[in-house]
Amino acid sequence: MTTALTARQLTRRFGNRVAVDNVSIDLRAGEIFALLGPNGAGKTTTLRMLAGLIAPTSGTVQIDDEAMTPDAAPRLRARLGFLTEAPGLWDNLTVRENLTVYARLYGLSDPGRAVDEALALFRISDRSEDRAARLSKGLKQRVALARAIVHRPRVVMLDEPTSGLDPASARDVRELIVAMRSEGRAILLCTHNLDEVDRVADRVAVLKSRLVANGTPESLRQQLFAPRLRIRLTDSAERFVEVLRAGGVRDLSVNGHWLSIDSSPIATAQIVRTLVEAGAGVEAVETEEPSLEDVYIKLVAEGGSA
Repeated sequence: MTTALTARQLTRRFGNRVAVDNVSIDLRAGEIFALLGPNGAGKTTTLRMLAGLIAPTSGTVQIDDEAMTPDAAPRLRARLGFLTEAPGLWDNLTVRENLTVYARLYGLSDPGRAVDEALALFRISDRSEDRAARLSKGLKQRVALARAIVHRPRVVMLDEPTSGLDPASARDVRELIVAMRSEGRAILLCTHNLDEVDRVADRVAVLKSRLVANGTPESLRQQLFAPRLRIRLTDSAERFVEVLRAGGVRDLSVNGHWLSIDSSPIATAQIVRTLVEAGAGVEAVETEEPSLEDVYIKLVAEGGSA
C-alpha cells in the first residue's frame, strides 16, 4: 500500500495544556484507520492538524510526501475530504446545490459531472432536488459524505459518521465507507462505536493525548490478552476442573457445560486429550476472542503502549 498521509511527532499546546503529545501516524491508500480515545483525548485536535486547519506546535504533516506548510495548506486541503461531527448542510439549498457549492469552491473543471458522480455513489440521485431541511438524519449524513468526497480526495477523514443514526442508516453509512476504501482512498475514522470499528477497520490507534496503541485489531488482542479456549462438554464442566489443574491448567473458569481456559502454556490437543481420557464428552472447542471493547478499555485504563 502507498502512504497517502504521514504525520510525525505532532504536538499541540493550548497555553500550558498539552492537547496532543508527539503523535505519529501513517494513512495508507485503500485502508480504514480508526482513531479511538475518550472525550478530551485530542482526537478532534489531531484531525484539525492533519487537515491543515490548525498548525501543530511542533511536528510535521505530509500529503503524498509534500509538507503541509502554511503556504501549501490551501492547495493540499484539496486532496482531503473532511466530515465533521456536525457537518451543517445549508437547509434552504437542494442536495445538488449543497454539493455544487463545494465542487465550485474546489475549482473542479466540470462541477456538474462531479456532483452527479457523488450523488450516484451515495445513492441519492433521486433526492437531488430536495431541500436539505426535508431530509432525514440518515439522508443528511449521506449528503454530507457525498460533499466530503465530491472533489475525489485521496484522504477522507470522518468524525463520528454514524453518530445518532438508526441501525439501518448506520449500516448504510458503513457500507459507503467500505466502498470508499475499495476505491483506494485512505480513510481515517474517529468514532466511539467500537462494534463499528471491529467491523470495518484495518488498523486501530488509541489516543490519550499521546498514542498508547497502534496496530490491527487482531494484533492488539494478541498483545494484551492470552489466548483462551471455550470448550463445551456433554456433562457439567465442574467435574473436570481438578483433572485439568492436575494436567497443568492454571487459569480456567466454569459456566455450566462450558470451560474457559488460558491455553497459552498448553497445546489445545493436549487439553482435549486430558478431558477425553477423563471421560468427558467434548461437544465443541472454540477460540475465545476478547472484544475490541475489552481491548480499548484495558488500553485506556493502563495508558501503556501496545
